[in-house]
Amino acid sequence: MSDSIELADVVGAVRDGLVEAADRGAGQGLRFELGDIHMEFVVEVRRDARAKGGVKAWVVDTGAEAGVSRALTHKVSFTLKPRDTVKGRDWLIAADDEGDVSGFSAAARD
Repeated sequence: MSDSIELADVVGAVRDGLVEAADRGAGQGLRFELGDIHMEFVVEVRRDARAKGGVKAWVVDTGAEAGVSRALTHKVSFTLKPRDTVKGRDWLIAADDEGDVSGFSAAARD
């Protein structure tokens, strides 16, 4: 699957998008408290000799799901509860200060 997206990359993209949304909302009069984030994917489980555990989960495009019918697929759902690790509270979109993203990935800090 040349279009494979690793599950960790999907979650990282959501994190990066939330950091960007908070940055864009700085100084705005309207704030949003970020609630739980519910995510659900169909993933293809494949052995990967480079992975420490030998197995990786790749998000399957819903249009391609029929094409990977011979592969082992699972539905994965989970809930993320975003927390501001610096202030120890729920994450707000449109914070007054710049905050601290040192606990996030390097891509989120760029």
